[in-house]
Amino acid sequence: MKIDVIIPVYKPGQELFALLDLLEAQTLSVNRIILMNTEKKYFDDLTKGTDFKARYQNVKVYHLSKKEFDHGGTRCKAVQRSDGDIFVCMTQDAMPVDRHLLERLTAGLSGDVGAAYARQLPGEGSSEFERISRCFNYPPDSRLKSAADLESLGIKTFFCSNVCAAYRRDIYEELGGFIPHTIFNEDMIYAAGLVRAGYRIAYEAHAQVVHAHNYTNMQQLRRNFDLGVSQAEHPEVFAAVRSESEGRKLLRAAWNYLKKKKRLYKFPGFCVQCCFKYMGFLLGKHYARLPRGLVLKITANREYWGL
Repeated sequence: MKIDVIIPVYKPGQELFALLDLLEAQTLSVNRIILMNTEKKYFDDLTKGTDFKARYQNVKVYHLSKKEFDHGGTRCKAVQRSDGDIFVCMTQDAMPVDRHLLERLTAGLSGDVGAAYARQLPGEGSSEFERISRCFNYPPDSRLKSAADLESLGIKTFFCSNVCAAYRRDIYEELGGFIPHTIFNEDMIYAAGLVRAGYRIAYEAHAQVVHAHNYTNMQQLRRNFDLGVSQAEHPEVFAAVRSESEGRKLLRAAWNYLKKKKRLYKFPGFCVQCCFKYMGFLLGKHYARLPRGLVLKITANREYWGL
């Protein structure tokens, strides 16, 4: 089975070399690594004076402008440039924990399992709030998800993250692939179609990457605004399943975590962050009622709106 890895890249730093080195050292060999780089000048600045092409002979780099980048469309174009039986979507800031990432991530992709996603772990500099969120969204136990889980898991049934996720090419082609134009959530939109077509999604907890962000409250608001927009634009996916209950579950998880650590004094700050998230999400869900100027001030992706 050929495995390709697809990574959108923007303003890469030295960590890109570390990521490529780890991918090339995997126990399961990579056929091709496809980098979809936004703005050529940043990539040229990083690789100037290096032997990049000679050092990474199976890495293919394709450049696009910032206006051309789209969460779904850019990945669609990358898949078209791939000839892998399985392709793995990653982000440039997701670092494999070990050499077994691809082996463990793809091990269950057979039968009616069409996609698998990895566990995301916080980094050394991650805030306590980020650690709580990572633990909540990426628990230590693997599981399979199908349409039968919709009643118990709700929106989490469709959860799948292109920070690190593997897809079977045959099923991807059958279902029509990622949506070609979306502000966010191309992975969950595809996963919802996968589940509703009768396939299953695997969460592989032993396939692990380090990936976390210490977002400010305003950054959380902007990110969740775009999340709300994506849900509002795709009622066929999200209208029948509510997301708000996940917020309440996260608050309970945070309370229990901080209580165990004897740091409940931090809980009010966590609640404030959750309020910013929820505010952004609600504004995004109702973006069509907002003045365009306000939308452009809130969004984290101005290019999506034609700018």
